[in-house]
Formats: sequence, C-alpha cells, structure tokens
Amino acid sequence: MNYNILVINPGSTSDDIGYYRGQEPVFEVTVRYSMTDLEPYEGKNVLEQLPLRKKLILDYLIDHNIPLEEINAVIGRGGFIKSVSGGVYEVNEQMLADLSSGRYGGIHPSNLGGILAHEIAQIAHCPSFIANPVVIDEMQPLARYSGMPENPRISIFHALSQKRVARMIAHKLGKKYTEINCIVCHGGGGITVGAHCKGRVIDVNNGYEGDGPMTPQRSGGVPSSGLVQMCFSGKYTERDIKLKLRGKGGLVAYTGTSDVKDLEEFIRTGVKRPGSMIFCTREQAEEARDAMVYQIAKYIGAMAVVLKGQVDFIALTGGLMNSKVIPQKIGEYVSWLAPLYVFPGSEEKIALREAAQRALEDPSCVKRYV
Repeated sequence: MNYNILVINPGSTSDDIGYYRGQEPVFEVTVRYSMTDLEPYEGKNVLEQLPLRKKLILDYLIDHNIPLEEINAVIGRGGFIKSVSGGVYEVNEQMLADLSSGRYGGIHPSNLGGILAHEIAQIAHCPSFIANPVVIDEMQPLARYSGMPENPRISIFHALSQKRVARMIAHKLGKKYTEINCIVCHGGGGITVGAHCKGRVIDVNNGYEGDGPMTPQRSGGVPSSGLVQMCFSGKYTERDIKLKLRGKGGLVAYTGTSDVKDLEEFIRTGVKRPGSMIFCTREQAEEARDAMVYQIAKYIGAMAVVLKGQVDFIALTGGLMNSKVIPQKIGEYVSWLAPLYVFPGSEEKIALREAAQRALEDPSCVKRYV
C-alpha cells in the first residue's frame, strides 16, 4: 500500500522537508532561514523557533494543495533523547518531555524534529514517529570500555544514514539487514565508522564528540597526555579546547579550511580561489587530506577486527564521499577486506520516509519510548 508521508529534518539554520505520496515526492525542499528570520531568537532556546518552523511547513502543504486529512504519518529527525536501540519510535509524552528539556545532551536543533512531527500530526489526526536517532546504542559490553570507568565510550553516530545504506546494500545482495555483517562509514563534518552485526551496530566511534578519525572539522582521538597538558597550560580556555576538538580541529586546523571541495581543487591546481581560507602549501594540504583518509581506513580495519573478519561489505556514504579522490584512496587501504560500495551524499529524507512506511505497513515493528 502507498502511504502519504511528511518528513521533517531540522537543522540549525534550515529545515529539510519532503512530502511523499507513496515513493513519489510531491515536494522536497531545504528551507533556509535568513539572518532576519532568526534575529529575534538569537541567544534564546531553539524551542522558541517552533511556531516559525511549524507555520512554514504548514504553508508549504497549503502551497502544494495538500489537505492535512490525507497525511498518513509525520516523521521527524530524532534528536537527543536517552540511548535507545535502533528502529522506529512513535512520539509520545515521555519523548516530548525529554526533547523539550534537553536532559540528554542539551537541546540540539534536531530535537525539533520529533516535536514538530507530533504537533503537525495532531492537526492531521495521524501518528508521528522518529527513526534511528543519533543516540542509538547497540554497543556490545566490551566496546564500552575506555580504560576509565568514569568515562566510558558512548554511542553517538550517523545512525539514520548508516542503517539506511546497510539495509539498501543488503537488499541488493538478496539478504536482510539482520542477516549480514558490514562496516559503514558516514563522512561529513563528523565521521563515524560502525560495525553492523546482524542488524545491530555493536561498535562505533562517537563522532559528535570527536572520537575516531580526524575529520574536516574535528580532531578525532588525540594523545591524551598532550591534551591534558594543553588543558592546564593556561594558554587555552575550556571553550578553546572544545573548539579544537569539534569545530576547529582536523583539516581546518592543518589547512585553514574544512571545505574539502575547495581543498582538493587547490591540491589539483595549486591555485586558491578568491576568498579561500587555505594557509598551507599544496603539498601540506595533500598530506593532511591523506592523513584523514589514513585514519578513516584504520578505523574501518579496526571494525573488521570487531567483526572477526566476517564482513559482507564495506560502505562509504555522506557528503565527504562526493570527493573524486577520498573514496578511491580509502579503497586502496581496505578493499581487500570486503567488497566496497560508495553512496555519496546523505539521503536522510528518504531514510525517514522508508522508516515511516515500515511503521505503517507493520505497526508491530514500532517501538515504545520509555
């Protein structure tokens, strides 16, 4: 059966929304808010933007002549709630309370996804869902050990993207996601590499907080003693250190830019475009890029060990894989481990639509948030 599904994926300055009749999109749009739109909310809780964003979504439905009563489900991007296993969750009062309070990781713009889905679904008299939020935790006990009982490894990763790609490739191979072992790397501003074992991500780096390989914007794992010395040197504030870990670490720290497209054009031609922030030489830029590739490949290799070498395939996805060079170079390190698939970009709206479709087709698969 074909269902009519509204998808909402909020960001800090935009909303990625789509409406689908069956698999056919009626519209897919990224709505970007101007500085003027957001100026009244500067320095305030992001929840105060709910009326603005809700009105805009409803206006899009009106503009496309979509009656609310035809909507079968609304699904939003899952935000920071307590750790849960993978799957589709119906939005309930406990989830709304946790998304609104920010008690688990603060109030991130993605928290608006579940709240907006619920509010619009109430008007449309249909169910509201979230699916595979970043806080999915399916890690096996051994993966939680960090060496410090007070500071265990935790699971925050690109769960929506990783699981969608893993399901898609498994389907192409004529298998179910719950029947295969694979390694999926999502590369963007943050990078996460997950070991998927029979439908569960049993080990993964916390890309949100900088664990794992270095990325265009994040430092990745760094020598701990050196980091401690920096923290107590008196040269840096707590904010400085946090920015070095996430925001101003990784490629941007070595080259001046986190724009991989810009960096690779400089590597290829030796010419910096007008306004480029690159401060290094062409050779230094290439080495920094290759160092990031090297670290990604090492993490993929580590996850192959986690799966004891039983790997059906390796998948590379996310915006970073739009590069002409990075997937190829990663492949030079890891393609001997298992067949390598590359899916550039991130189709999160499609992943959410498919999750809502599964929930409507088989209500028994919908999980309860408690």
